[in-house]
Amino acid sequence: MSSHVSSSDAPRIFPNTRWSVVLAATQRPSPESAAALEAICRAYWYPLYAYVRRCGQSAHDAQDLTQEFFCRLLEKRWLDAANPDKGKLRTFLIVALKNFISKQWRRAAAQRRGGGQPQVPFDTEFAESRYAGDHSATLAADETFDQEWALTLLDLTVKRLRLEFTAAGKSDDFDALKNCLMAGRGTIDYTTVATQLGVNEGAARVAVHRLRRRFREIYREEISQTLADGADLDGELRHLAAALARK
Repeated sequence: MSSHVSSSDAPRIFPNTRWSVVLAATQRPSPESAAALEAICRAYWYPLYAYVRRCGQSAHDAQDLTQEFFCRLLEKRWLDAANPDKGKLRTFLIVALKNFISKQWRRAAAQRRGGGQPQVPFDTEFAESRYAGDHSATLAADETFDQEWALTLLDLTVKRLRLEFTAAGKSDDFDALKNCLMAGRGTIDYTTVATQLGVNEGAARVAVHRLRRRFREIYREEISQTLADGADLDGELRHLAAALARK
């Protein structure tokens, strides 16, 4: 049983989330850019929540603050202040959040209270459960944000990879292979993997190699979606690798 999934057959999981699309909207807003911004909010809210919690806010206040920040981001023309030359969604969001915390959020919350305006839905119970399970309590708030940003990108990458296998009718193969994604060199039990896949050991090695290669490709794509066109992708990869390595 072959476990290869062709990238040309891969479903387009996040077709409208490119940061470059949103940046273009600072000059000419469009339905596509509005949809892209909302998709970005849904994908990247947790690192901001973790930042707010690490700054010392209670769970309740952090939930309110993060929710209010995204409501304002969607409603107001804050993107007019985005600098395409800097090129990073990560930088824009954290700077905008810091400004919001220091200047606006309590006043904005008071104005909104009872107004019934739409919100960006996110799972607050999941957020606090994930935060409570974080073992990097020694990290500063900015370091926490960068680490959670990198972990969010990894999570999005795994989800895309799983969907590719599922679309190819090979979800069982993914379940057999997924533990190999982060395994160190020399630690993969290819005999067990081969048994689970129903192939010989040589084919299992090829399947693992293809999986890890495709994972790297998707991870780069996910990161590139958070950068403006022409931005330094390799530099961002190095920054995120360093963030993940922090204890």
